[in-house]
Amino acid sequence: MADTASQSPGRLPSGPPRAPFLTRGRIRSLAVQILFIAALVWVVHFLFSNTMSNLSRQGIASGFGFLGNRAGFDVSLHYIPFSSSSTYLQGFWVAVINTLVLSALGIVLATFLGFGLGLARVSRNWLIARLATVYIEIFRNIPLLLQLFFWYFAILRPLPNPRDSVDFGGIAFLNNRGLVVPEPILGASGNAVLMALVIGVMLGIVQTRRMRKLRDATGDAGPVWPWWLGGLIALPLLAWAVSGARFELIIPELRGFNFQGGMVILPEMLAALLGLSFYISAAVGEIVRAGIQGVPKGQYEAAVAMGHSRWEMMRLIVLPQAMRIIIPPLATQYLSLAKNTSLAAAIAFPEIISIVAGTTLTQTGQAVETILLAMGFYITVSLFIAAVMNFFNYRVLRNDR
Repeated sequence: MADTASQSPGRLPSGPPRAPFLTRGRIRSLAVQILFIAALVWVVHFLFSNTMSNLSRQGIASGFGFLGNRAGFDVSLHYIPFSSSSTYLQGFWVAVINTLVLSALGIVLATFLGFGLGLARVSRNWLIARLATVYIEIFRNIPLLLQLFFWYFAILRPLPNPRDSVDFGGIAFLNNRGLVVPEPILGASGNAVLMALVIGVMLGIVQTRRMRKLRDATGDAGPVWPWWLGGLIALPLLAWAVSGARFELIIPELRGFNFQGGMVILPEMLAALLGLSFYISAAVGEIVRAGIQGVPKGQYEAAVAMGHSRWEMMRLIVLPQAMRIIIPPLATQYLSLAKNTSLAAAIAFPEIISIVAGTTLTQTGQAVETILLAMGFYITVSLFIAAVMNFFNYRVLRNDR
């Protein structure tokens, strides 16, 4: 009673006593983690030391100094200057660019095909839906390496020689040496046209976002296609007319035993692009179908009640909501496509595995370094794709709140 009476009547009772920070459970958990990290560091150090000692015993020098040596081999496809007198480092960058170009083109083509297949799978047309199902079941259940062999050895290699090429209107030709297409060339003022095209694309994106916000706020917004039409066509044409830029389209011509002029897409590139795109597009189609069918049926009924056509319903209501379901597994397929470009080495496409982990390793014997370069490239590309897709996923989820 005395103690109770001695307390100040205006003071509130304090909260429960704080638990000690270093409890027995926390100490045990911290010790386990420290032991695990120490064991992991020891394993890495043991493997590294053992590898270095084995290389030294066999007389193989370690380090990346070999990248400055003369390569001594040619590459059939290169977007930067490269010859047999170039260095291994230049060969590495050639392989990087080739792999990135193949990955980017494959992702774009697989996305368009996959979304088309997904929409076809949920189509009311029985024939279209069944054809999409057959496509998906065929390409999803055949190994990718076998598909690459099919496109390369069964489709492209047996094509006729350049003299008997498959003619596409006199401007493009397909033969066993690849697809020959016209080569566009801009004159000295071509940079102004390209800059106008970039500005037009930015205007289209800005206007699209503005109309989306206006639609979310008021339920109605104007069309955005005039902005895209003006940005992609009208603005570059205006810049072309004002700057006086000269545009020339070089049509390939058969001279002797081969075509002169134009651009050549090698059979290895075509086979790798078709094989990867068709294989991944089948999985993308199923992802899109699942995303569309994951939208509540009440959204369809509300769209019909508001008088929307089926195309408007898909474009404005269903697909924006389905993207929440589509994007996470879609990122996995993009990662798979980028990593599966390594299989293109089986059809002699000059990518990272073929040039770095193949030719360079064989000539230099630097197994550890070349494998590390290839691993570092694929890790970097995978993390970049994952970051981009996570950003898109964040934007989609934020817009739905």
